[in-house]
Amino acid sequence: MKKIVIKSFSYLTEKKNELIERAKLTEHTFMIIVAIIIGVLAGFAAIGIRWLITEISSLSFPGDASLLQNIIDSPWYVKLLIPLLGGLIVGPLIHYFAPEAKGHGVPEVMQSILLKGGKIRPRVAVIKAFASAITIGTGGSVGREGPIIQIGSSLGSTVGQFFRVPSKRMKTLVGCGAAAGIAAAFNAPIAGALFAVEIILMDWAVASFSPIVISSVMATVISHSFEGNFAAFQVPKYQLVSPNELIFYFVLGALAGLVSYLFIKVLYFAEDFFDDKLNFPEPFKPVIGGLGIGLTALIFPQVMGVGYDTINLALHGDLLWQVAAALIFIKIFATSLTLGSGGSGGIFAPSLFMGATLGAFFGYFVHLWFPDITATPGAYALVAMGGLVAGTTRAPITAIIIVFELTNDYKIILPLMITCIISTILSTKLSRESIYTLKLLLRNINIKEGAEINVMESIFVKEVYDSNFPSLQVSDNFSKVVNKMIQERGRNFPVLDKRGMLTGIISIGTIKDYLFEKDSLQNILIANDISTKDFEVVTPDNNCQTALDIMRKYDLEAIPVIEKLNSKKLVGMIYLKDIQDAYQKEIERRDITSTLASSIMMKGEETSISFMEGYAIAEVTPPDKFYGKSIRELNIRAQYGVDVLSIKSKDKKSEKIKVIPNPDYVIQKGDALIVAGETRNINLLKGMG
Repeated sequence: MKKIVIKSFSYLTEKKNELIERAKLTEHTFMIIVAIIIGVLAGFAAIGIRWLITEISSLSFPGDASLLQNIIDSPWYVKLLIPLLGGLIVGPLIHYFAPEAKGHGVPEVMQSILLKGGKIRPRVAVIKAFASAITIGTGGSVGREGPIIQIGSSLGSTVGQFFRVPSKRMKTLVGCGAAAGIAAAFNAPIAGALFAVEIILMDWAVASFSPIVISSVMATVISHSFEGNFAAFQVPKYQLVSPNELIFYFVLGALAGLVSYLFIKVLYFAEDFFDDKLNFPEPFKPVIGGLGIGLTALIFPQVMGVGYDTINLALHGDLLWQVAAALIFIKIFATSLTLGSGGSGGIFAPSLFMGATLGAFFGYFVHLWFPDITATPGAYALVAMGGLVAGTTRAPITAIIIVFELTNDYKIILPLMITCIISTILSTKLSRESIYTLKLLLRNINIKEGAEINVMESIFVKEVYDSNFPSLQVSDNFSKVVNKMIQERGRNFPVLDKRGMLTGIISIGTIKDYLFEKDSLQNILIANDISTKDFEVVTPDNNCQTALDIMRKYDLEAIPVIEKLNSKKLVGMIYLKDIQDAYQKEIERRDITSTLASSIMMKGEETSISFMEGYAIAEVTPPDKFYGKSIRELNIRAQYGVDVLSIKSKDKKSEKIKVIPNPDYVIQKGDALIVAGETRNINLLKGMG
């Protein structure tokens, strides 16, 4: 049986590779086709998870009325036990099968883009769908939009991995999935596209934006086709009664910013408490969250689930101001408890919920005191929804467009812009990180410097350090120390004992105060007397970001590289200039190979790409006399006037690209050389085949 499965898998893999080869297209056409595929898949995924949530909710809280009314009518023990049961199922499901499915999902997508080139395990989509549906369906106080975003992103990544697209394009496909998820969730294609470029990719390049728009539109079309052109909420017609009313929207924006800040802080306090301070088995922590939700729902059943019924009540002015005021803070507590304990779900719907209740509360008093120049509380509830989303996500454009697409009413734009921008500004002043980026920062991922740090973390000390380095002995006199520093490279020198073990570092800055007394001190001071003992080292397995951090901390231009941890055996020195050179080479390599792979892979054999007049990058089949010889032996650059940038090596099962190959690489049958040089030299090389 096992052999049959393996043979079937090999057959499918081979057929997949044949399909990819036959589908060689221009890059632009390929990306559009793949974007359509992702949009369709994400659209069906959104329909599927909504159906799954509805079914589990109906099973958990049966009845013929709305979900909120069914929850209210349920016996107290049902409200208490159902969320607990949900936590009991979700905890082990996430812990043992896909830890990435824990929480609200978007930071995990951003992390995959920053550190993994957009690669997300295919199983994440399945586990996230079931974990979130169970969490929400059993009363967890979270939203469905975050899961749909992560599921869509996972589908985009899976499609990209299937077609073996390069890292740069993989990120775009992940963005396509995220955009499609938001679009299908709200029936808001513009908001979906903007969310992907504003939050997920942070890249407004046309090359990235075009496929994202296509995916977003396709997901909306699928959603419309199977579920109708529904609105996510029953939004009443908006009214701006007087221009003077805009003053109150400035105040509403400030309140939304404060509530956004409070939500971020409470959520991460809860996550920190459950992750680091609560001594309880990890798979069963969601049980505690479920029990807390059940107890809360005994008094405030509105906090259970996504809360759309309560949002609709607020939008139509049917929510008592006292209840609205309480629900702002109760929802913050309930959502933080659900996510902090390890449940799965999004923060989009809770943000909309808090915004609607905040707006209903604020609008009640504004309309009570100034009835002639203000709209009803429902108008303020609608605008505040955008304000909370903007304040928590720091994506004001996405927030504005989401609410605008919900209303299709241009009159809401001015108050909406004011509220969202003021909320974003105030929330940013109080907390530099958004609800998404703070989670990454707590994992030591600085998204503001993501590109540079990502590159530095991919370069290891063993690739850069210098094993031929000048050193000093502990007994060297002062005169010898000074002469060594003048003659040799660098400003920092290791000091070794008789056994060659590291004892300290001497810097030029250390000895400058002694230089005026060089003659009198030359036979008195020795290297051991003036060396610094307070320093840190790296091993060959550390990355260059670690080395850079140490250099900045101690203001050094070079640091010692020891053989292994807790050892004093010095194997080399790593210099700041060498790290900078390696960084520059890596950036250039990534730019070249990303463009190269995305262009060459999508086209037919022996394709040429012109990058300046008379010069090109091309894929060439090696002449027969090249086979069995190394690149160094052939001396291709000198003999043929071209540079070998990379090699595509094919076999029956797969195709690999060897980026900047080793000169000793031996060319074999099935290899394709990707070369750069003058067009005439490339054509001559092609003619030899």
